[in-house]
Amino acid sequence: MQQTRSSPTMGFYFRKRSFSKGLAPGSLVYGGVPREAPPSLDAIIYGEDHFEARHLDSLDDLEVPAGKLLWLNVCGVHDTGLLGQIGQRFGLHDLGMEDVASTLQRAKVDDYGDHIFATIRMFTRQRTEGMFSEQVTLAIGRDFVISFQERPGDVFDSVRERLKKGAGRLRRTGPDYLAYALMDVIVDDYFVSLEAVSDSLEELENDVLEGELDDTTARLRQLRATLIMTRRAAWPLREAVARLLNREMELVQQTTLPYIRDLHDHVVQVMDIVESLRDVVGSIHDLHMASISNRMNEIMKFLTIIGTIFIPLTFVAGIYGMNFVWMPELTWKWGYPVALGSMVIMAGLLIRYFRKKHWL
Repeated sequence: MQQTRSSPTMGFYFRKRSFSKGLAPGSLVYGGVPREAPPSLDAIIYGEDHFEARHLDSLDDLEVPAGKLLWLNVCGVHDTGLLGQIGQRFGLHDLGMEDVASTLQRAKVDDYGDHIFATIRMFTRQRTEGMFSEQVTLAIGRDFVISFQERPGDVFDSVRERLKKGAGRLRRTGPDYLAYALMDVIVDDYFVSLEAVSDSLEELENDVLEGELDDTTARLRQLRATLIMTRRAAWPLREAVARLLNREMELVQQTTLPYIRDLHDHVVQVMDIVESLRDVVGSIHDLHMASISNRMNEIMKFLTIIGTIFIPLTFVAGIYGMNFVWMPELTWKWGYPVALGSMVIMAGLLIRYFRKKHWL
């Protein structure tokens, strides 16, 4: 699972990939973060005039009346035994189920004839751990949608509420529209993340202009990581959503295509916003470096002025510090006050000159 904090992402990527080395295609090997909690199964059975939400203790408890549609949400893909049972019961392709267990897939759509696998990245947020990107896979059949997610917490509550209330088109349409609705709320959440990044960048820019530079680099690094994570999620999603517009996919109804086109437009907008915010990050970084340079220049100017003031004072002190025997001023009664006074006068004249030039 990817996260905004710095981590050895590339090493993690290849380490997880190596788990399936030497195995036959379609082998179920979990490639994500180790988990101890058992997976959870939540089913919503619905129709135009029917709604039923159930938590399942096991897959055997699932019964779907004839003519009704099923949305099965699987939270936790680390139990490969359960994944195998689900794949066998719903007739899901082995390669698709292999991608479910391998949690570092790019966003994509695979058509297996009587069902479709759609993979997308979903963002989840935690106060103590920051923002995470987790893989969500949708298995879309003729009368079911199965959503696989890595960990508890998702952005699907609005879809559940619409199904429960019978609002909108969800109950009157097929599984393809439900899959669209799930992908749509995930993409909508991208906009929420980008809006938060935009607000943080605006605040950060004001701090830089006001000279508050202490944690600017760390904040920029975190915001840049969020943008990179969003870009990695959205970039392949454009092609994946465009593939759903392929008219050869029998499971995607013609009435759903306009909504999928709208989803594709949203993904393109996400990419445009990401690129714009990346430019803003670069501009703030340049502004930050310029502010640091200006602050350093001010310090160097101040030190140079101090050194310049002491040059004539050091000259006077150096003359009367020479060890010559015949130096009349050394025996003069007013020698010390005159020398000290001349130093003060020279320093005062230099300070006045620097202020006149606006160097102080």
